[in-house]
Amino acid sequence: MEIKNYLEELRAQGNYREIPTVSPLVITDYSANDYMGLAAQPDLQARFFADPISATVPMASSAARLLAPRQIEYTDLEVFLGLLYRKVRGADTSALIFNSGYHANTGLISAIAGKDTLILADRLVHASIIDGMVLSRAPFVRFRHNDFEHLEELLRTKGGNHRNVLVIVESVYSMDGDKADIERLIELKRSYPNVMLYVDEAHAFGVIGPRGLGAAAASSSPADIDVIVGTFGKAAASIGAFAVTGRDLHDYLVNTSRSFIFSTALPPMSVAWTRFTLGNLIMKDNRREHVARLGVQLKSVLEKYTDYPIEASHIQPLVVGDPHKAVELSRQLLSRYGIKALPIRKPTVPAGTERLRFSLSANMMPRDLEALDSALYDLM
Repeated sequence: MEIKNYLEELRAQGNYREIPTVSPLVITDYSANDYMGLAAQPDLQARFFADPISATVPMASSAARLLAPRQIEYTDLEVFLGLLYRKVRGADTSALIFNSGYHANTGLISAIAGKDTLILADRLVHASIIDGMVLSRAPFVRFRHNDFEHLEELLRTKGGNHRNVLVIVESVYSMDGDKADIERLIELKRSYPNVMLYVDEAHAFGVIGPRGLGAAAASSSPADIDVIVGTFGKAAASIGAFAVTGRDLHDYLVNTSRSFIFSTALPPMSVAWTRFTLGNLIMKDNRREHVARLGVQLKSVLEKYTDYPIEASHIQPLVVGDPHKAVELSRQLLSRYGIKALPIRKPTVPAGTERLRFSLSANMMPRDLEALDSALYDLM
């Protein structure tokens, strides 16, 4: 298909995307992933640079991690993460930094899964996970979303034909905000010895669990989870991602994960900033509790306007089922009420489930959700 025709077809379908422009109209922004509100706190940056050592950290790594002349910031952050997770996961715990969640998932999965591995992934896992599965060249099946009976059926009927089975889920799903049953997954892993369990905590890290370490850390047996992935670009107000694994798997990834080996490393300055923000993030239980309360309130607002099931979470959808309606509702909320909630359409979500996605921040207050309720009442 010619590019011009393809773009015209997207416009006709209501699925054409454009990079949003900065709007002076925004009063309340539900489009970002700054769940703990740290990115909107300028005093954090001031405190970081108040330390004269921070101003001397290089802005560029100038090399891939295995060649980088400076390692201190990376090592410091990885040791810190390792110690945090060691308290819940056990002594055999190491952390490895990646440039982004996308780099982490594509690099991890393609390194771990070989031809003798069957991948079983939830139907709604992120595109980076799907791309990692494709890059691995391993056979894969996507089980029905959060349907662990279906997963167990696949383990029983297909798992025994492969040396290893890699089960992949997200702990909190990015479009619906619903959660995987980590306890059930641990039970399944214990029942099938050839299973490795991989949990992407991109939208949970910093927001839920002990010290904000995610759903895996809050489970009864974090040590049963072979790979935990988290990101710094959401609740941690920085950039990059990490994987928590056992020591042997950590060393294997250093030697085999192509996105780790062949990418220029994150700037040391960014890594030092991440270490600083994490030191603040783990202490914010009061903010996590506040966001949880807002999640309950948001659910009570949104469920008035849709029959789509909604779970109380820091991410919630308002499904309208049509791309044109989603775009227009988003436009009206912004232009008339200063509320920014962007439309989510195919292929990010399946056709027929087009929506506005609402992400909460600890900087929001109950009155903000009351204003949203009033706006939706007027528009819908």
